[in-house]
Parts: sequence; structure tokens; C-alpha cells
Amino acid sequence: MAAKPNQPDHDHNGEKELPFFSHLAELRDRLVRSVIVVVIIFAGMFFYANDIYTFIARPMLEQLTGQTMLATKPASTFFIPFKLTFMLSIFIAIPFLLYQIWSFVAPGLYKHEKRLAVPLLVSSTLLFYTGMAFAYYIVFPLIFKFFAGTAPAGVQLWPDISDYLDFVLGLFFAFGAIFEVPVATVLFVIIGVVTPDDLAKMRRYMIVIAFIVGMLLTPPDPMSQILLAVPMWLLFEVGLFISRFVAKGKTADEERELSASEMDQEFDNAIADEAVLLKKIEEREKQ
Repeated sequence: MAAKPNQPDHDHNGEKELPFFSHLAELRDRLVRSVIVVVIIFAGMFFYANDIYTFIARPMLEQLTGQTMLATKPASTFFIPFKLTFMLSIFIAIPFLLYQIWSFVAPGLYKHEKRLAVPLLVSSTLLFYTGMAFAYYIVFPLIFKFFAGTAPAGVQLWPDISDYLDFVLGLFFAFGAIFEVPVATVLFVIIGVVTPDDLAKMRRYMIVIAFIVGMLLTPPDPMSQILLAVPMWLLFEVGLFISRFVAKGKTADEERELSASEMDQEFDNAIADEAVLLKKIEEREKQ
């Protein structure tokens, strides 16, 4: 029987599904909340914008002879720290932004998907921050020392603050994204795109892919490419290791769900048989 036009539908978790425009309204509210949080964080850090830029520039400043950088445009001394502080506000707000995304999509997920989503969100956030910290404390000192040491005779390294910011933001994002490899690996196994055995067979190709990605996402020098490619390959191995346990748990859950489904089917069959038997008894009594 078709549902009545005014009767609310329900999703697979038994929760009421919202109309299309209600979804849009909810999405708008969550976007507004996200923007407000980013603006609040930015407002709290804006007065420290110059100090924040100095902190980010420290790995480069330590390699410069004169301990200075250039601002080749009149407004750069204001807008570049402003831009950095705004981007940092977004990075800091990532846990809240992910929570808003999770809250929006959670009603459409199955219970076992909800159980996995929270650990994935937490681990992806921590891994992204770890990638940024790895870039700042490990990669930046090495590559800036490499750049300073390879300058030709008579040439002094004197970077512009705008170019430097674009450079480090690109590396921050690249290493933050690369550190998400274990999460992506586990996620692919969960949704059934690949199996751990398939991933193990792809190991040799993953090494090549890691160096290609390192070449595309980092400056054209071997040092930074290696510093990105090697962690990416190691993180793939970590994801492969974890995915084996996830696959075992997924198989066990599927077996339990299948067993529960079979029990429900047997129960339904028993009820149907009982109904048929009662009907036959009633017919005999009438005769």
C-alpha cells in the first residue's frame, strides 16, 4: 500500500526523514554556526597576527643571515598576517566543522556506520594536526636549510613574506592530507571497495604513487619529495595493518546480522504456519 501524501516517511533507522527544504534549512544553520565559530576564533587571535606569522616563519628565519624577510607590497605587512590568522582559525575549527558535518549526515547512517564514524572523525582530525606538526618541526627546518645551502655564490636568500606564506600553507595542507592515508585505507575496506589482501598486493604500486604524489605536492627538490613520500608509504602500511582487524570485525558483524535475519525469517514462517493451521481449524469447526 502506498504511503499517504501527508504521512512522514522513515529512514532505515526508524527515524523521521525531513523534507527537502528542511534539509536545506538544517544545512544552512550548520554552515552559519561553522562560520560563526571560525569568526570567533579569528577575532580572538587577530591581535596576535604578527606573532603568529613570526612563529610560522621561524624555520625560515633561522636559515637567513640577516634574520629578516621582505614585504614587496605596501599592504603585505597587514594582509599576510591577516590571511595566515584566518587560515589558522579554519584549521583550529576543524573538529567543530567535522562535528557539524557528522550531525548533518548521521540520521542517514546505519547503526554500525555510526559506531565507526566517530572514531574515524576523531582519528582523521588528530592525523591532520599531526601532519601539520610533522611539516613544521621536521620538514621545514630540513628543506629551508637545504634551500639556504644550495644558493649560488653571491646570492643571498631573502624571501618575500607573501611567497613564503603560500609555500608553507601548501605544505601544511599537503602533509595534513597525506597523514589521512590510514583513515582512507580503513574507510575503503569498510565500504567494501577493496580488501586487505587487495591492498597488500598494491604495496609496490603504492610506493611509486607515494613518490609521484610527493613530486606533485611539494617543491621541485628531492628532499621535500622524499620527506612526503616515505611517511605516506609508512602510513599506508599502518592503514593496511589496522584494516585487517576492521575486516575481521566487519565479517563478524555481517554474520551476526545474517543470523538475526535468518531467525526473523524463521519466526515469520512460524507465524504464517500457525495462521494457516488456525484457519484450517476454524473451517473444520464450521463444517
